[in-house]
Amino acid sequence: MSVILCTAGYDHTIRFWEALSGICSRTIQHPDSQVNRLCITPDKRFLAAAGHNNVKLYDIKSTNPNPVMTFDGHTNNITGVAFHCEGKWMVTSSEDGTVKVWDTRTGSLQRNYAHKAAVNDVVIHPNQGELISGDRSGIVRVWDLGESVCTHQLIPEDDVAVHSVSVASDGSLLCAGNKKGNVYIWRMIQDAELTRIVPICTFQAHKDYLTRVLLSPDVKHLATCSADHTAKVWNLDLDYPPAKVAAVTAAKAKAKGNMGSEVASPSTASGTPDQISGIDQAKSQEFNPFSFINGPTPVLPNEPPQPFPVQPDGPPMDPSTGTPYLETTLANHQRWVWDCAFSADSAYLVTVSSDHYARLWELASGQIIRQYSGHHRGAVCVALNDYSEPR
Repeated sequence: MSVILCTAGYDHTIRFWEALSGICSRTIQHPDSQVNRLCITPDKRFLAAAGHNNVKLYDIKSTNPNPVMTFDGHTNNITGVAFHCEGKWMVTSSEDGTVKVWDTRTGSLQRNYAHKAAVNDVVIHPNQGELISGDRSGIVRVWDLGESVCTHQLIPEDDVAVHSVSVASDGSLLCAGNKKGNVYIWRMIQDAELTRIVPICTFQAHKDYLTRVLLSPDVKHLATCSADHTAKVWNLDLDYPPAKVAAVTAAKAKAKGNMGSEVASPSTASGTPDQISGIDQAKSQEFNPFSFINGPTPVLPNEPPQPFPVQPDGPPMDPSTGTPYLETTLANHQRWVWDCAFSADSAYLVTVSSDHYARLWELASGQIIRQYSGHHRGAVCVALNDYSEPR
C-alpha cells in the first residue's frame, strides 16, 4: 500500500480508501467514541485513532480489526496526535488540559505537560526535540523535550482559542489559527541550541470559526479549513508569479515616488515618503494585539513584547487584500470542513466535512478529482501518507 488514506468521524468507523479509484478498501469499527484525529506512522505500519479519552493503534497491513495497543490516561477528548520520525514515541493533546508523550513500544507515559486550559492541537518540530501546542485560552506553547520545560509562550490574541497549529517540514515557520478565523505566522530561527521565534505575518483567513491550519510539505502553501464550508489555500512562495509582478510594480512606484520627493522643497516637506510611512506603520503597530512573550525559561530574557507587523522576510502579500495570495477556495462542501491533508508533492489536498464526504482536490485547478462517500455521519479527520520513503 504505497498510498495510505483514511478518514473517520462521528459514525464510529475508520475507513481506508483507494485514493485514485475512490473505493473503500477496509473499515475498522471504533465503538468506544467518535474519532477526533488520525495519524499514520512514518513507516506506514500503524494508524493511531484518537477518541474520547484514549488512542488506539491499529496495524495497517493486517486484517485484524482490533487495536494492537491502547494508550489510556487522558480524561477528556483527545484533540491532537503526532509521531516521532522513527515512530518510537507519540504525542497527544487533550481537552483535559494536558499534552502527553508516550512510548509506542511499551505504551507507557513518558511526559506529561499541563496547560491551564483545554489543549486543541499539538505538533512535533522537525528537530524531534520540541513540541508546539495551542489551547483554548489563546496560548501557543513550545516545549523542550530534553529539558522538559516550556521555553516559549505566544499569545496571538488574549482569550481567543487557538484551534490549530502547524510547523514547517524544514522547521522554518510556525502557524496558528484561532476561533475568529485569524492566522498567525512566525519565523523559527535556530541560534546555536536555542530557538528564536519572530512574528512575521497575521491575516484573517475566514470570517467564521477556523478548524485547521496546515503547511504543505514544500512550505509553499498554507491550507486553512473553516466552519464557513470552505477550505482555502494560500501561497507563501516569493516566486509565485502574481507576487513577482506586484513586487516589480511596487518597486517602480517607489522609484517614481523617490524622484518626486527630490523635487519637493525641504522647507515644505514634513518628511520623506519612507519616514512618513514608517511613522504610520509605527502607529498601526501600537494597536496591533499580536504580541510575543517568553515562557518560564526565556530564550531572550530582556526581549520586550513584539507587535506583529508584516515583515520583509514573510510571505508575499497581496496589495489588494492585505493577506497572502489566495491561490484557490475549495467551496463544494455543504457543511463545516474539519480537517485536511496534503499529498507528498504538495499538489493535492484531501478535505473532510460534516457533510459526510471526503474530497481529493487538485490545487492547480481547484477541481475535485475524487469524492469518497461512505460515512453515515460527519467526517472530521483525515490522514494521508503517500511518501515513497519513511519520514
